[in-house]
Amino acid sequence: MTGAAAVVGVADEIVKARNDDREYRRIVLEKNSLEVLLISDPDTDKCAASMNVGVGYFCDPPGLEGLAHFLEHMLFFASEKYPLEDSFLKYITEHGGGTNAFTSSRDTNYHFDVNADSFEEALDRFAQFFIKPLLSEDAVEREIKAVDSENQKNLLSDTWRLNQLCKHLSKDSHPFHKFGTGNRDSLEVRPKSNGVNVRDELIKFYKEHYSANLMNLVVYGKKPLDKLQALVEDKFQDIRNIEQSCFIFSDQPLSLEHLQMLIRVVPICDDHAIKVEWPITPGIRHYKEIPTEYLGHLIGHEGEGSLFYILKKLGWATSLWTDEYSSNMDFAFFQVFIDLTDAGQEHMEDIVRLLFKYIDLIRHSGICKWIFDEMAAISKMAFHYQDKTPPLGYSVGIASNMTIFPTRDWLVTSSLPSEFNPSLIRTMLEELSPTNCRIFWASKNFDGQTDLVEPWYGTAYSIERLTESSIKKWMEGVPDENLHLPVPNRFIASDVSLKKVQEKVKFPVLLRKSPYSLLWYKPDTMFSVPKASVTIRFRCPNACYSLEAGVLTDIFTWLLSDYLNECAYYADLADLGYNISSTSSGFQISVGGYNHKLRILLETVLEHIAKFEVKPDRFSVIKELEILMQLEPKEVKLKF
Repeated sequence: MTGAAAVVGVADEIVKARNDDREYRRIVLEKNSLEVLLISDPDTDKCAASMNVGVGYFCDPPGLEGLAHFLEHMLFFASEKYPLEDSFLKYITEHGGGTNAFTSSRDTNYHFDVNADSFEEALDRFAQFFIKPLLSEDAVEREIKAVDSENQKNLLSDTWRLNQLCKHLSKDSHPFHKFGTGNRDSLEVRPKSNGVNVRDELIKFYKEHYSANLMNLVVYGKKPLDKLQALVEDKFQDIRNIEQSCFIFSDQPLSLEHLQMLIRVVPICDDHAIKVEWPITPGIRHYKEIPTEYLGHLIGHEGEGSLFYILKKLGWATSLWTDEYSSNMDFAFFQVFIDLTDAGQEHMEDIVRLLFKYIDLIRHSGICKWIFDEMAAISKMAFHYQDKTPPLGYSVGIASNMTIFPTRDWLVTSSLPSEFNPSLIRTMLEELSPTNCRIFWASKNFDGQTDLVEPWYGTAYSIERLTESSIKKWMEGVPDENLHLPVPNRFIASDVSLKKVQEKVKFPVLLRKSPYSLLWYKPDTMFSVPKASVTIRFRCPNACYSLEAGVLTDIFTWLLSDYLNECAYYADLADLGYNISSTSSGFQISVGGYNHKLRILLETVLEHIAKFEVKPDRFSVIKELEILMQLEPKEVKLKF
């Protein structure tokens, strides 16, 4: 130890992006062992801090659902040093910043940003919440109402409803089963009826769980690292350390009785969707080998021959994505989520058959190193040439990473996969079996046909048990479709050299003029990244001469984007993007990304435009999808 903190050694040097000019330093406060990452950015206008506490709703006591979330609300109100309620929020907003917090299963994160010249006092106010918070009696009733109001808002969200149903259909004894948000019933009505004083339990929860050894702090400031370190040592050294042990629950949340089932769900919105979910070995244990990402990349692919390509071709699906969620060192789930069309709703079993046929295809095709190498190359480029993110979001993400990854990988996480391990991928692939999953099928068509209700959100559902013999029979008769693995991605950049520019250019230069076109060019002299962008505006005199023409122009751009999806998806994977949109005088194409392969993307888009034909089946699907998007708020769209 030197001074009031130990500084990270060379062996633990933090890996950062090539174009990242910020300075980093890890310190551990001598007095209480609080682990801190300091970030110095002389160019920033805003400073930020994020405190991640390794305590979440998994720690809620029985009969007090939402207590950890309730504590998150109460902690931010006042402290002994700053007793005026809401004075922290008032100070932050008056000085150009914002503040928020969230509670997850294992963590509670508190964060704020503020103008750079007000950071020191803001940081002092922030620190006091973890030293001597008031948790006053006067605030209890008001904050219970705030928690309840938050929950009331979630009651109309299918995302929240279906997530809670997934948790409800798990072991009662496992913390995954818990209702983590809390409401008035769980935090006031039931405790009172049982003679429990919620504030007493709140204080007890804080004293038992909030300890400096379970906290990780990120401080993002304008000052040099030495001054930031002195600031942190002064403000945060009095947080107590009771050497609380980290919450561990190694048991799996699903037993056999929670698998091999089809759950029909009645959602709020009118969409149809299915989600196939498997309990898996957490991918985060193998973040250098990325087995989950490898399988998700293939199952969620949208290129020709992919599962989604076939489903879209059949007119059965409008989107497909994969994800690993509830990921931690103890347990995780892999899910495949598919938005269905009305026709797809009638072919749910065929869609599931195709899913497992594609998983079998991956199994029998072997684990390909070239696919892993492509993913590694794309991830490496994305990490080293990422855009600079605002201090607040950047700090929150790193504070969460500090609880999971070793010091050198706090910024990298799984962005630099480096170890190809086919046996590990095969092992995880075996977990994606028909007998190790459960299927959620959501549709308003099931209204009035269910017999069960989830208690916290009131979601109506029913369960159909799937025996191994019925699953085997169900998997027979797979539609004869030409599924195949993706081809090598020709859009992945390898040349990241920068074009030499003799002097800074303020305005675009006209390079070429013809009776049909104008070509302008402006070199980037500010960001020094190997990226470029091209925008082409097509003037079509008849595009918007009437309301009908305007609508047809919009439909044209939607259909054209849909038509381009299979080939442009490869470009998207390689961080090359395109956008087609209608304008007041026609339509516009924009492409952007790494300069090395941008021309290939632009030529591909233009070639497809020249060959474009409207297909009646795709017109029907796009019309259905776009009408739904226009009529329904995005947050109400069905999502697990």
